[in-house]
Amino acid sequence: MVGTFYRTPNPESPSFVNVGDDVKPGKVVCIIEAMKTFNEIESEVKGTIVKVLVEDASPVEYDQPLFLVQPA
Repeated sequence: MVGTFYRTPNPESPSFVNVGDDVKPGKVVCIIEAMKTFNEIESEVKGTIVKVLVEDASPVEYDQPLFLVQPA
């Protein structure tokens, strides 16, 4: 396990992105916690979120897809 996937910055906040949201390179889409360090993950592409592939607070691995994005 590399880290833990979080869709929100904290339990009281809304998700960074949801299905149907437009993203562009540099937009924060989630946080990965690894060794007590919270790393913001930014979109690398421009497009629309089609599906979230990981459940909130689930463990993730290197190179694991997190979102399905339809390129714009």
